[in-house]
Parts: sequence; C-alpha cells; structure tokens
Amino acid sequence: MKHSSLEIFEDLFASYPQLIVCRNDILAAAEAIVDCYRRDGKLLICGNGGSAADAGHIVGELMNEFRLRRPAPQSVRESLRAIDHQYGDYLADHLQRALPAISLAEHNALISAFSNDSSADMAFAQQVYGYGRKGDVLVGLSTSGNSVNVAHAIRAARALGLTAIGLTGGAGGVMQRICDISICVPAKETYAVQELHLPVYHGLCAAVECEFFS
Repeated sequence: MKHSSLEIFEDLFASYPQLIVCRNDILAAAEAIVDCYRRDGKLLICGNGGSAADAGHIVGELMNEFRLRRPAPQSVRESLRAIDHQYGDYLADHLQRALPAISLAEHNALISAFSNDSSADMAFAQQVYGYGRKGDVLVGLSTSGNSVNVAHAIRAARALGLTAIGLTGGAGGVMQRICDISICVPAKETYAVQELHLPVYHGLCAAVECEFFS
C-alpha cells in the first residue's frame, strides 16, 4: 500500500492503541479491498441492527467522497456535454468517482419477501448469490461473530470465490473460523464492540480512498 495509506493506519493505532492487536488483520483487509477494486470488483456489506447501520455508513464513505476529492474524469465530462450541453458541466462538476459498495441490509422489500417465501436467515446469502462475483469482497459485521444470517452469507461468498472479511468482537465466534480475514476487536459488550468497529472501518475506507484518489 502507499506510504500515505500506511500513515492512516499509524494514526488509527496511535488514537486507538487497543486495536494494535488487530493490526495484521486490518492491513490484510485493506489489501484485499484495494485488490478487489483494482480488479473492478465491488464490496457487499451486511450486518444486523447497529451493524446494519454500520454497513450503510461504510457504503456512504466508499460511494461518496470521504476525505479526498474524486472529480469525474474529462472523458466523462465530454460525454455529458455531448448528451446535454446545458447540464453537462453541472453533472460533471457534481459527479464523483465511486468505489462500488452495496449494503445488503438496505433492501427491505427483498429481505421481507425472501424471508416470507424462503428463510429469513438466508436473506443475506441470497443477495450474495445474486450480486456476488468472483473477486468481490463481502464484509460481514457481527459483534458476537455468531449472527446466523451473516455467517450464511459468508459461507455463500466463499463458495462463489469472494473474499470474506469479518468485523467481530469477543472471542470472534464462528466468523473467526469461516472468514478469510477476521478483525476481532478487543471488546465484549455490544456497544463497546461497535464503538471500535467505527474507527476500524473509517481507517479502511480512508486508506482505500487514498490508494485510488490521493
């Protein structure tokens, strides 16, 4: 990774020294996500409750500028002008290059329909099966590491050739065993785990953004 990306993690560990125990896994997760985007892949993200909110938060940081400007390239500007001379520059001025990411927790109609028609604990796995392609990355968030629907999504992801990254706490639960990379933060209570997940995924998003837009 770029030197500036590594500096982001040094700042993270300086601010949250308790996360140093996760250093290798955090750096491995960053490398996996960067590699995914270099191959024109995408991130799929899932979690329940507060972790579902975190999934949406991650999408917001990746699809929209986080810490750096991401202007649309000149080729896009010219195409927009060709389509509409009046609004071409306006669109180009406001569009930003995105790092494709989808929160699987946001599709309420699909989740409720699949839960009613099939099985609620398979709703995330079904979306992985539908969206996922070899080389993509699935990020699963579970404070215990034992959320059944997240674990099923991870199993489906790995079977399809996706890299599975888990953000957990406590002893890591089943996700510690089935993920390719497991970031198990040193906390046990749900709120405390979620409070440490936030700086971890902010660091990941900032470092990945730096790789492509610095």
